[in-house]
Amino acid sequence: MYFKKIIATLLFLTVTVGCLVACGNDTTSNISNKDDNKTTSNKSSDTKEIENDKISIVTTIFPEYDWVREIMGDRFADADVTMLLDNGVDLHSYQPTTEDIMKITQCDLFIYVGGESDEWVEDVMKEATNPDMKVINLLEVLEGDVKEEEIVEGMEAEEEENEESEEEEIEYDEHVWLSLKNTQKICSVIAQTIEEIDSENADIYASNVEAYNEKLNALDEEYKKVADEASIKTVLFGDRFPFRYLVDDYNLSYYAAFVGCSAESEASFDTILFLANKLDELNLSAIFTIEGSDQKIAEAIKNATSSKDQEILTIDSLQSTTAKDLEEGKTYLSTMTDNLEVLKQGLK
Repeated sequence: MYFKKIIATLLFLTVTVGCLVACGNDTTSNISNKDDNKTTSNKSSDTKEIENDKISIVTTIFPEYDWVREIMGDRFADADVTMLLDNGVDLHSYQPTTEDIMKITQCDLFIYVGGESDEWVEDVMKEATNPDMKVINLLEVLEGDVKEEEIVEGMEAEEEENEESEEEEIEYDEHVWLSLKNTQKICSVIAQTIEEIDSENADIYASNVEAYNEKLNALDEEYKKVADEASIKTVLFGDRFPFRYLVDDYNLSYYAAFVGCSAESEASFDTILFLANKLDELNLSAIFTIEGSDQKIAEAIKNATSSKDQEILTIDSLQSTTAKDLEEGKTYLSTMTDNLEVLKQGLK
């Protein structure tokens, strides 16, 4: 994380020079709902006046972008909304580019997760040029509902970067968007904030978020029904495990190779054997992986079981959404609905 701060500092120097000599030549590959996003999605104050002072919103991850889209409804086309992580890079390995920093510092609303992976944000905010900018930190919105990362039995703990550290920092699970209950709270705050920025259309945003939260609540009830009626109450991941919030919402237990934010990609023999034995002991029919997995760990676990007949199922943690996914109609709600079907299959 210290490395990220160094990168951000160096980028600030680049941005400063860029603003002096070539601010109008910005190019970006970030997702934006503007028609001309392939050339630029940044604005000077003069440009904003020409474009009727469009609301400028920057989001880091896909769920935030999609929530804004749902809340704004028909007004979304009249705003400049950008998703920074649009090329399959997940939150944990993202580093802001100079273009990203410029977008953030000039926007009206910036939405980010707020965990350890976002430590770079603090330095970026020091460069903000919009005095009226509003900022939403998802972890701050949820406050007491944020969970600490935990190491469950059989899970490989990451090696500490600085083992001589006198005081171990608490690491929070950043994957708060994978709880439908959390999402309803977050969407309400996003809507209230957009209403403050664009008070003339506040009624539209209030109506939209109410309708969207009703859909989220209905899906939440479906998840609860599936979990309550399932004969199996445990999920096992041969992968990272970013679904802590989801399983806690529905009183499911879990085993996994790594924590959700782990950078590890290879599991030890002991971890594979432990998870294989758990599959046998609990008579579990499925091994879960997240999107983008090569499934090598899951296959190794399966081959170490006595039956060797478990299904390997992929469940989407919404961390690697791309521009192509958006073009094909992917939404937060559709993905969480698909995840329910996968979970239902794995709990048989």
